[in-house]
Amino acid sequence: METEAYLAEDDPASHSYRGKTRKNSTMFGRAGLLYVYPIHGRYCLNAVTESRDFASAVLVRAVMPLTGIDLMQLRRQCPSKDLTRGPARLCEAFAVDRRLDGWDLTRGTRVWLEQPDEALRGNQPIGVSPRIGVTSGHSLELRFYLKNCSDVSGPGEITRSSVTAR
Repeated sequence: METEAYLAEDDPASHSYRGKTRKNSTMFGRAGLLYVYPIHGRYCLNAVTESRDFASAVLVRAVMPLTGIDLMQLRRQCPSKDLTRGPARLCEAFAVDRRLDGWDLTRGTRVWLEQPDEALRGNQPIGVSPRIGVTSGHSLELRFYLKNCSDVSGPGEITRSSVTAR
């Protein structure tokens, strides 16, 4: 998995930077909620990471699918290497849209995050870099990934995680 952090305070790239709105209200909820937002007619997914009213989240930029690949290819109509490489592609592959905004990621149904199997992750070091595609706060090194992975969502490398399309 490749991720980017968006901070509750002093982060002009965060959707919460200008305060709570109807569209970003999930970010102000409790940790463990799914925050889904539209971008260019597609969607991105984030895990809310802090306590209520302290809007902070982690954008999931990329994952390596292990099962459900045929279903993802039907949804995406693209080469296997591009199925989940990038946040909007990932949402298309997993059929995540705004209807899942506010979903409880701790329930373990429909959409959830889990620790990768140690055998999959191995002992690869974690890389850190500036976030990708932000117009402000771009110098903050808040992008995290496993080094030496074969897939890339942008400059650098991405991490691999065990995920399943349902």
